[in-house]
Amino acid sequence: MEFNEAKDKFIHTWGTLATQWGINRSMAQLHALLLIAPQPLATEDVMEQLQISRGNASMNLRDLMDWGLIYKQLKPGERREFFIAEKDIWKVARQVAKERRRREITPVVEVLNELKTISTDTPEAKEFQRVMEGLSSVVSFADSTLNAVIKAEENWLIGQFINVFR
Repeated sequence: MEFNEAKDKFIHTWGTLATQWGINRSMAQLHALLLIAPQPLATEDVMEQLQISRGNASMNLRDLMDWGLIYKQLKPGERREFFIAEKDIWKVARQVAKERRRREITPVVEVLNELKTISTDTPEAKEFQRVMEGLSSVVSFADSTLNAVIKAEENWLIGQFINVFR
């Protein structure tokens, strides 16, 4: 396989995979491009290589910076801004887990905690609270798991992963 074919396949695959993380396809493809780029890229480079508009590139670059997956880099004598991805894949995984937890799990935990405080003076209310307790238990487990991933170092995480398959 030629390099350009491999590069395009990786960018496409990363875009598809990352949609499972809650990241849109364009954002993920942009991340993939920066992840494999040996040097920081300017917005114009991103636009050209991915065939996307300036607005799409700018919006997704900003979102990737908000996620903590890419960084802005200034070059002396250049007016343009350049962008580089975090290259440590373990840091990327932890950052994605951190963002997903903040965006998805934390709001659900807050709502479930609020819903568990209803009065249980009817059979329907008792059943509602029983279900909320069960949901809360599952969401708390997910939250704890993501928290462990966020705080994990590579060796600990690999050890835990291996233990699952023993």
